[in-house]
Amino acid sequence: MEEQRQVQIKADEKELQGQYSNLVMVHHNVEEFTLNFIYIFPNGQQGKLLTSVIVSPAHAKRIQRALAENISRYEAQFGPIKELPEGGAPVPNVGFVQ
Repeated sequence: MEEQRQVQIKADEKELQGQYSNLVMVHHNVEEFTLNFIYIFPNGQQGKLLTSVIVSPAHAKRIQRALAENISRYEAQFGPIKELPEGGAPVPNVGFVQ
């Protein structure tokens, strides 16, 4: 049986406050998944890449499972999460510029 150990995580106040992202672009190849967290400004004409997180395929699978479990618990407590209705805001055509 594997021994459990406690891991101490260091975080500055800025990281603890978090950032709001309203778009995530996901890309993958054989060795990794890249999650680009983006904020699209209210005018819908411009956005900003907040951070890019690169994980292994195994870790991406664990993230997927953790999100599914937490969404299920959230909906059990607060009711179904409503996504945009059909005909709602169009999905933006997003591309990166430098």
